[in-house]
Amino acid sequence: MGKEHKEALQVTKEIVVKFIETQRISPVNFAEHFPAIYKIVLDTLEAEGTRDEAHDD
Repeated sequence: MGKEHKEALQVTKEIVVKFIETQRISPVNFAEHFPAIYKIVLDTLEAEGTRDEAHDD
């Protein structure tokens, strides 16, 4: 598992925990929301990584 995937999992976990704490997500529907949040976070990290690489050139 790459660095971006590990970061995405950590960030997604933190987001989901906050949503559970604020009762926006329940443990019952956790599996329904986690993959979508993970994909958004991962896509964002990958886009930022691509943008940073472009600025390094």
